[in-house]
Amino acid sequence: MASNGRCDAYKLKVAAVVAFYMTAALVMVFVNKAVLNSSPDLPLLFLLLQLIIAVVLLHASAAVTSRVELPKLELHTAQNLIPVVSVNIIGLVFNTLCLRGVEASFFQIARGLNLPLTIFVSSIHTRSKPSSRVILAAAVVTFGFLMGVAPSSSLPTTSVPSTLSLFYGLLSSLFIAFHAVLIKSSLPYCNNSTIQLAYWTNLGSAALLLPFVFLHGEFSILEDLVHDSTWDPNVYLWGTLITGIFGFLLCVAGLLSIKVTSPITHMFSSAARTVIQTVLGVWLFNDILSSNRAASILLILLGTMYYTWIKSAETAVPPPSRRQNDVEALGSGRDGIPKDADGELTVIFSTPEEDKQ
Repeated sequence: MASNGRCDAYKLKVAAVVAFYMTAALVMVFVNKAVLNSSPDLPLLFLLLQLIIAVVLLHASAAVTSRVELPKLELHTAQNLIPVVSVNIIGLVFNTLCLRGVEASFFQIARGLNLPLTIFVSSIHTRSKPSSRVILAAAVVTFGFLMGVAPSSSLPTTSVPSTLSLFYGLLSSLFIAFHAVLIKSSLPYCNNSTIQLAYWTNLGSAALLLPFVFLHGEFSILEDLVHDSTWDPNVYLWGTLITGIFGFLLCVAGLLSIKVTSPITHMFSSAARTVIQTVLGVWLFNDILSSNRAASILLILLGTMYYTWIKSAETAVPPPSRRQNDVEALGSGRDGIPKDADGELTVIFSTPEEDKQ
């Protein structure tokens, strides 16, 4: 009886975590899209405010619990973290610009090369050749991407993404791949604490982004919009607050999803989220879902699920011992996802697709 009760409680916990994770990820995509639709000329300011909210929430968390330990702001550490911070903010900027220019349901296609590029960059960095099964998974995802971006005469002009938006998506995927590699080599500078790395990354990204917000003239644009009677500031203000908070919650949700659920459960929750995201995009924003796009999403999804299954099967076999200075071993947890001593997942307010890597 007691064993059955514990089993039921565990299943309920897993279901709650999966629901929490999926909700946070979906809210991020759709509220981000709603804000960018209402204020397309303020993408950098929007991103800056999200980063500031993340830093404030980290301070609030540190004040509430001793488990969240913020780092000391030292120049030497900041200099060592410049590469990972720079790559992070560049990737986030391109990600935001991509989402602004494409439909919500097409966003996952536009960034469909995320997995293949991550495998490619990681292979170059580690000077290792991926297995034939991993290459097959990457090939399936790549084919799905190409199918999704192929020109189609059945789509109305308003639903055809611009070449620039697709280029932003490609760059976003590339910099996310660089970021995944740099996280592992950056953790030692933060005492192998993902919380400290998250703090440095968000604070540093905000500092690097601020000058570009001025150079892009977004504060002046905001002043003009404030005096424009046709502009609704509530969408921008509430959207910024919600995405800032849910970006923080997504970090927590990703952590819980990996710690509480198995890789297979995490894989299927990501798959379900992809389907829901597509359906909601069609329903909320009247996105066009052609047969090509549906097939593209399916192939990207199947390739990613296959890759997750491969990595899960590989981690079931005890790996050979590695040297302490092996970069790939630094902070490596289940499925090769960087973790600190407490098993905390390194998700630095990522985009909804990053958790697949």
